Formats: sequence, structure tokens, C-alpha cells
Amino acid sequence: MTLSRWSLHASVCVMVPSASDIDAAAARISPHVRHTPVLHLAGGDLGLGHAVTLKLELLQHAGSFKPRGAFNRILAAREAGELPAAGVIAASGGNHGAAVAYAARALGLTAEIFVPELTPPAKRARIESFSARLVRTGATYAEALEASRARRAETGAMEVHAYDHPMVLAGQGTTAREFEQDAPELTHVLVATGGGGLIGGMAAWYAGRVKVVSVEPAACPALHDALAAGRPVPSPVGGVAADSLGARQVGALMFPIAATYVGEAVLIADDAIRAAQRLLWDRLRLIAEPGGATALAALLCGAWSPPEGARVGVLVCGSNADPATVVS
Repeated sequence: MTLSRWSLHASVCVMVPSASDIDAAAARISPHVRHTPVLHLAGGDLGLGHAVTLKLELLQHAGSFKPRGAFNRILAAREAGELPAAGVIAASGGNHGAAVAYAARALGLTAEIFVPELTPPAKRARIESFSARLVRTGATYAEALEASRARRAETGAMEVHAYDHPMVLAGQGTTAREFEQDAPELTHVLVATGGGGLIGGMAAWYAGRVKVVSVEPAACPALHDALAAGRPVPSPVGGVAADSLGARQVGALMFPIAATYVGEAVLIADDAIRAAQRLLWDRLRLIAEPGGATALAALLCGAWSPPEGARVGVLVCGSNADPATVVS
């Protein structure tokens, strides 16, 4: 895989995926992931004053977009002869761990997944259902990552990082590639942001042809804070979507992409996220986890309003929630 070089600082070069890298990722992972559907909705379908197109990535294997990056990372390493006999290891708030476990099982590998204590029971059960060894440790994703790296040093397993790896970014970029194939008319796409692998890969694909809007919970403002500071910086982690969007800071690889191609970074309240979850269930009978409903919440609560003539797409990116927490 040939990667484009971007300069983050004068003395630091980082690697980000080009369109050809994302094309290659799509070819590599296509036997293993779903081409998820889009849903074209009139404004009245969701109580909005304009049409919106949803990409239902919550219907992806393992319940989120994450298998795209996990499969691309693992398969690329296998192609290069760099996949160790010890298998793979990852730290996750839940969805990435499920994706790595799913990919490992599909490819006949062992997987060890480290999650923080905040990971909900439904996500822990999902990871274990794919035959991975689950380790709960630490209060946050960052602490689980530190523990996973200590374990990796012992076992020699290959780390599959949740967002800060070029193969992961390219894999997540295939989400935008599909979205553009199925909805080429879009002018704006709203994406929920945690560590930034998804929005980084998607923005790298669109490369300014579509305005990409980041949406984060106010309690997890990692990209918002990074763009304000001009570099990735530590940010708070909390709120209802912390298990999927609660990165302490965005990845170094995605930041120059975001600084160039992410048009806005919007913050929303937890109440708006819960309301979006309920509306997705009430109107469409879709169960979305808080992180999965976050991008749509920005439209529904008015935190982001489309300009005149915009054709808006929204990524609904995850479904790993206990249904009782949504429909009750």
C-alpha cells in the first residue's frame, strides 16, 4: 500500500490514505464486509424541513463500521507476511474490539481484547461471542490501551489500533467510497467522531468534494479541541457515548486530514443524542447506540443546519446497544 505524505509539523511527516489506497482497501475487504444500504428520506420522515440520506452502517458485521478497518489492517499484514503466530490484540471501548474479534475469528486467528470498565455489558458480550479473550481494565480507553500494549510486549501479538494506523484509516475510508457510489448527489456528510479513524478515512476519500461535518458529544470534544488548538490535545471523556466516542485525543494520522477537509466540528448535548436514538426507533425501527445516533442528533436538535440547496447525508454508524435502553 502506497501512502501519501502529509506534514503535520515542520519536523514531522505522517501517513494518510489516498483514494487509490482506499480503492485497494475496498478490494481487499470486500469478501468480508457488507456494502451497507442507504435510505433516502423526505424531510417529514424525521420531522426535518429537508431531505436527508442515511447510510446504515449500523447494519455492518459486528454492529458498526469498525470491521472495515480491522479487516484491512489484518489482511494487509497477512499479505506482507507480517502477521505473527500470536494473533492480534486490541484496545477498545467496545465496537472496535467486537470488530477485531469478528475479523480474527473469520480469518482463523486468536484475538485478545482490552476494554475499560465503562464498556457496556452488551458490548462485552458481543466481543466474547466472537471467541476473543476479553480483559476489563482501567477507567478509560487510554488506560485499556496502555494495558494492551504491555500484554503485546509479552505475547508478540499484532496490535490493531482502533484509529491511529494508516491501514485502519484506509479501511474506514471505504465507508465514504460506498456512500458516494450510492448517493453521489450529496454536498454535506455528517459523521460522529471519537478518535477520528472514521471521519479521517471518509474525509480522505471525499478530499473536499463533499463538506464533511464532525459531530461530537460535548462531553467528548477531542476533534473540536484539536482543531481549536491546531494539534491533537487531551480532552475530557464522559457522557452517554463515551464507550464509542470517548478518545482522550484524536489520532496523529487523521488530524492533518481533518484540518484540511473537515468543514465544521459541532458539539451536542447528551439529551439530543438520546432523542435521536428514540426517533430512529420510533420512525424507522432502527436500534442505534448513542455514538451511532450522534451525527443525526446534530440535525434534529438544530446544532447544525444545512445551507440553502444542500443535499445532506448522515452516517448512522453503530447499533451495539441494549434495546431496552432505547425503546423503553
